[in-house]
Amino acid sequence: ESPAPVPTNLTQEELLSELERSMSYRILDGNVGYLQIDHIPGQEVLSRLGGFLVAHVWRQLMGTSALVLDLRQCTGGHVSSIPYLISYLHPEGTVLHVDTIYNRPSNTTTELWTLPQVLGERYSAEKDVVVLTSGHTRGVAEDIVYILKQMGRAIVVGERTGGSALDLQKLRIGNSDFFITLPVSRSLGPLGGGSQTWEGSGVLPYVGTPAEQALEKALSILTLRRVLPQIIQCLEKALQDYYTLVGRVPALLHLLANMDFSAVVSEEDLVAKLNADLQAVSEDPRLLVRIIKHRQHSPETGANERLGTSPVPEGEAAQRALVDSEFQVAVLPGNVGYLRFDKFADVSVLEVL
Repeated sequence: ESPAPVPTNLTQEELLSELERSMSYRILDGNVGYLQIDHIPGQEVLSRLGGFLVAHVWRQLMGTSALVLDLRQCTGGHVSSIPYLISYLHPEGTVLHVDTIYNRPSNTTTELWTLPQVLGERYSAEKDVVVLTSGHTRGVAEDIVYILKQMGRAIVVGERTGGSALDLQKLRIGNSDFFITLPVSRSLGPLGGGSQTWEGSGVLPYVGTPAEQALEKALSILTLRRVLPQIIQCLEKALQDYYTLVGRVPALLHLLANMDFSAVVSEEDLVAKLNADLQAVSEDPRLLVRIIKHRQHSPETGANERLGTSPVPEGEAAQRALVDSEFQVAVLPGNVGYLRFDKFADVSVLEVL
């Protein structure tokens, strides 16, 4: 249902109490800000409490390295607040037309634009934002998710949203005790997207996962994105120190320095992008980036986790276990021998084994 208008006679304390029931925040491990909104207040409430929200909520989140906006239980809200919320995630200096709303009872359309100025600071465009969704995310919350997704400002993680109407009105049928709920407003297309919007179909997340696992998935994505600079730095050093086609190194370094990782949300995404782009620039199919998973070794190998220059264990059983952990031997169909090993051993180790 469409939320009831906020009574004009509520005191500041009563409004704050209402907000506390629909909004909460905290700082998670890794300096990740977390803001949960279960109901989006109207413009009147925001205008009266904007200073308090900035001072006691938003300012606490400004110093975080990334932000998670949890809308999994947000089932209602006011259209008037859409520009307010989007503006804090939109860069300063420009305004953006984010939606056009048609209202049937008044037969009017209203354009929604980001605000040229906001109280406090905007969240840095250089920082990642993840929005969590579920099948309970509805109405105005869906419009906000869709707009942020179309802007490329947020990674949407969770479930497809409910696909409900932007604004509903409950009408009594005659003098009976029966009511009918009708959509009275609709989005004409966020960001000039034409007639195709989220209403009816919902917003599809960029990373689909059950709603109860969405926060954990979001944090894993942010962890990967947080270490991306170190990964790229190590890759640049490896190319400079070891890549034999030295004439192609400057072009590869330039590529890495300007590569767009905005769509990278998993290790597999990162590897696929690096391999495709590095090989295209180097014209070298042998230039490969791989994910190396740490292998769990059996207790028999003890401290000898690598077959390199480590001391060889005593006893035939321990030595056999070491060999079996490092070498794979098989006879394939057609009497083809197969031998695999992933590391060259020191000659002193091979002599003993």
